[in-house]
Amino acid sequence: MKHLLLLFLLTVSALASYAPLLQDDFSAPKLEQRRAMRGEWTFADHTATCTQDDELFKKNKDHGPILFYDLAHTDATLRLAFKPDAAVKTVVFTCNGADGHVFRIVLSAAGASVRAFPTDSQDHKSIALATEKAVKLAPSQWTPLSVTLQGSKATLKIGDFTQTYDHPSFARAKTNFSLGFSFGTLSVKEVAVVK
Repeated sequence: MKHLLLLFLLTVSALASYAPLLQDDFSAPKLEQRRAMRGEWTFADHTATCTQDDELFKKNKDHGPILFYDLAHTDATLRLAFKPDAAVKTVVFTCNGADGHVFRIVLSAAGASVRAFPTDSQDHKSIALATEKAVKLAPSQWTPLSVTLQGSKATLKIGDFTQTYDHPSFARAKTNFSLGFSFGTLSVKEVAVVK
């Protein structure tokens, strides 16, 4: 009997460690941790969709629509899928800390730029870690995106592409993450964060 109880407790503990820290299937227009900003986001069929409003883009200093998720985390895997239409020029995934940006990926037709934000920079400017020319925006296709942050390492998976980057700034505590875009229409689904 003791062995069964111990096995049960170990199983429950293991399952709890895989429980999502956050999950957004967009079944509801509101979620406590989600902030849909800089545009008219719609939520239907388990998908969030927005079309850039050019007036809002200018008003927001050339920043397009964005989904923010307020979630304190350090080491975690963040997953989602996105579908840009042909007019989308960039899709930007960012993890932020209390003192500013920590990690960023900028996807465009030219490839993916991976950026770090060293804390010793007075103006908190980013540095380029890599430009992945093999990873490009795929119009009208769902693209799965996964970022695993573990200490100073960030493992990026976009479609079939996987690469790990190392920078000490990645180990900083994060307060939120976001997915933004410029121009056109973007759809997002299957947002999840696991430990």
